[in-house]
Amino acid sequence: MITRRGFISSLSAAAVVAPTLLIPSNRMGELVDRSLPMPRRSLSFYNIHTGESLNRCVYWIDGQYQPEPLAAIHNLFRDHRNNQEREIDPKLIDMLASLSHKLEAGHKPFHLVSGYRSPASNAMLHNASTGVARNSQHLYGRAADIFVEGYSLSQLQKAAKSLKAGGVGRYSQFVHVDTGRVRYWGMT
Repeated sequence: MITRRGFISSLSAAAVVAPTLLIPSNRMGELVDRSLPMPRRSLSFYNIHTGESLNRCVYWIDGQYQPEPLAAIHNLFRDHRNNQEREIDPKLIDMLASLSHKLEAGHKPFHLVSGYRSPASNAMLHNASTGVARNSQHLYGRAADIFVEGYSLSQLQKAAKSLKAGGVGRYSQFVHVDTGRVRYWGMT
């Protein structure tokens, strides 16, 4: 019979063996990268279309997502074509934090090319390009097209793929990451 203490010890041992493994960590079941610095997590962003930025936005404190910083992230990730906003998947935010940690980027901002896309914007882009999915993860707040100054797209793509946390696609000017099923496309 496994005791509660034995079960918790086995989880701790698993975290030591696989420190970058994304595992459920709280009562809401969000995926959290145990290798991320605790008890605070922060990210920096620069939206290339609006010129807005968030610097060292602390979105996680002592095991809890923080509503005000998350609202600021949702706003920054809004559809710049029509200012429509949607909640951004916390798993995507954690994925970006894991990616920043993996790159050892410190507080270098993610340059956001595209976050949330409204149905109208996505349809317009889909009709204009074969590279835009009709049912894109951007529609659901589960995707970001990004780059980080000082890192090649190849480095960013490789680091994102190593997380095995969702979709990763490389394009000529950015890397797409999402929290959908694990899959890869684009330049390798």
